[in-house]
Amino acid sequence: MSHKVAIPSRTPTMHALPRIAGFFILVSLVVFAVLVPFIWSLGIAEQDFAAILSGPVPAHLLGTDNLGRDMLARLSAAVRLALGFALVIVITAAVPGILLGILAAWKGGVIDKCLSLLAEIFLALPRLLLILLIVAIMPGSFLALYGAVALVLWTEYFRMTRTLSRTVLASPTVAASRLEGFGLLYVLRRHLWPELSPMLRTLSASGAASAIMILATLGFLGFGVSPPTAELGLMITELLQYYAAAPLSFALPIFVIFLLVFSLLLIGGGRKP
Repeated sequence: MSHKVAIPSRTPTMHALPRIAGFFILVSLVVFAVLVPFIWSLGIAEQDFAAILSGPVPAHLLGTDNLGRDMLARLSAAVRLALGFALVIVITAAVPGILLGILAAWKGGVIDKCLSLLAEIFLALPRLLLILLIVAIMPGSFLALYGAVALVLWTEYFRMTRTLSRTVLASPTVAASRLEGFGLLYVLRRHLWPELSPMLRTLSASGAASAIMILATLGFLGFGVSPPTAELGLMITELLQYYAAAPLSFALPIFVIFLLVFSLLLIGGGRKP
């Protein structure tokens, strides 16, 4: 006699748990970044020469760096910079990438081939090398840094949007809508957007994580923002030689980068397109 074993399937709540955890971590970081300037009196550039590389004390709850600057104030400013940078990068890369992807899938032919070739050229170039080249040409320019990162990330939105749009546009329902005289805006609202939006949410979360990692990497290498700006990668570089004397101050920006990227990856991976 055979027995059938029932294997419990994952409920929608279980599927959503990683996403909920990611949102909780990210919202906590946003609250931290926004509230600290209002409840903490010290600024990011104020120095306390009597407390250089100190651990947590009442005057400096998270300690100080090698110049006696308050780590709590600097970390909150660095989180604001990282999240603001990621948000602007995602918008700047996503808008042209999505629009060009839809255009390539809708028109096809020469337009599709030209746009696909342009995307392949960017994909063939090493991302970090291209960013370093642009930043080296215009050193110290935050606009150059922003433009370089957006330039290498738009291709991901283009490729995914083009691929999914071609599949949706080739479906019988879209063909029927086009035969009835409905234009691109109707097809986009009725057929394309419901299919694109889950993928774009996932891609935007991973794109934001990539932007934060690129900003931190460039700051660590000395090609990012200039001192005394509070930026996570730059903070790691400044404290690297003092890791033994102030392990907490050195570890904090690394931990914050981990939390930012981890939360965004949870949000992006919590729902499959």
